[in-house]
Amino acid sequence: MSNQQIWTLKSIAKKLGVSNATVSNAFNRPDQLSAKKREEILKACEELEYFGPNKAAQSLRNGRFNIVALVLPDAVEYMITDPVASEFMRGMSSVLESKGINVLLFSGSSQNISSVADFVDGFICYGQPRNVELISQLKKTRKKVVTVDFNIERNAEVRVDNKKAAYDVAKLAVTSKNDNVLVLGLRLNNSSDIGPADIEHNSDSKSSIAHERLSGYQEAIKEIGAELILEGVWNIPESTSKAALKAAKQILALEELPDVVLCMSDLIALALLRALKKQGIKVGKDIKVAGFDGIAATKHSSPTLTTVYQNSAEKGRLAARLFLDNAKHSVTVDYSLYQGKST
Repeated sequence: MSNQQIWTLKSIAKKLGVSNATVSNAFNRPDQLSAKKREEILKACEELEYFGPNKAAQSLRNGRFNIVALVLPDAVEYMITDPVASEFMRGMSSVLESKGINVLLFSGSSQNISSVADFVDGFICYGQPRNVELISQLKKTRKKVVTVDFNIERNAEVRVDNKKAAYDVAKLAVTSKNDNVLVLGLRLNNSSDIGPADIEHNSDSKSSIAHERLSGYQEAIKEIGAELILEGVWNIPESTSKAALKAAKQILALEELPDVVLCMSDLIALALLRALKKQGIKVGKDIKVAGFDGIAATKHSSPTLTTVYQNSAEKGRLAARLFLDNAKHSVTVDYSLYQGKST
């Protein structure tokens, strides 16, 4: 067992023959000491393997930790592979890190925010967490909370108008009242099954991104006079190529293909494009496909994908600024449409 001395501010000051304040100033307030005196103290501390006052104790005393918990909608392992979430995190981190603030990734499948609440300055919640119990906890916490693309009555929110964007992209894809439409939804319910959705209509789920997009699609389809195919709203539990390919195989097995497929993410739409092309189905002619998000891969797909471009990195930057500013208002981020050859 090691007998190495464990130093504290008080013991190191006694060892060096200076006051507690002098050691503290050497680390935290260098303007209070001469450059020579500070250098002497820091060198002596380094030799004794003392690296400064206990940061955890300091944080507990002043109530500031310089850590923000990013509440993800799903498991961390899944979310860090999602290109849209990665762009959001990149934008958010660029602002927070410039202020010396670290980010703690917190799974939306976790049971309780209390496991981290005492050690963070607050929460940025990126979409509705899979465990809806976290929503009520975020409503009640005394820590700062900024939400993204859903509202929990905490006022500070960054959003894209998902309903309007979905309506607009549907109008690019659904052009005739004779069109039969299929919607490939994303996490419309908590089922892990792929296929026709049993849509939950509780108050929390209706405010989710997926339900807002579905509402926009339905409004556009109704306005044009087109119709959804029988059981025409499907659920996909996660935005991955693997899950989307399973859905594509089921679509290809239908007795009659839909004329239009509206996909709630570009990853789903791109996987569907590949599956259709592999079967010799001409996308844009035999069947039209639209996505949502505007990820980089859509620029290189063949055919190019009709989609909604949302600036996820800018959403991240805005969320971070709202957090830093203790904001109490909502900010809506612009989106743009791209009509590719897939519609």
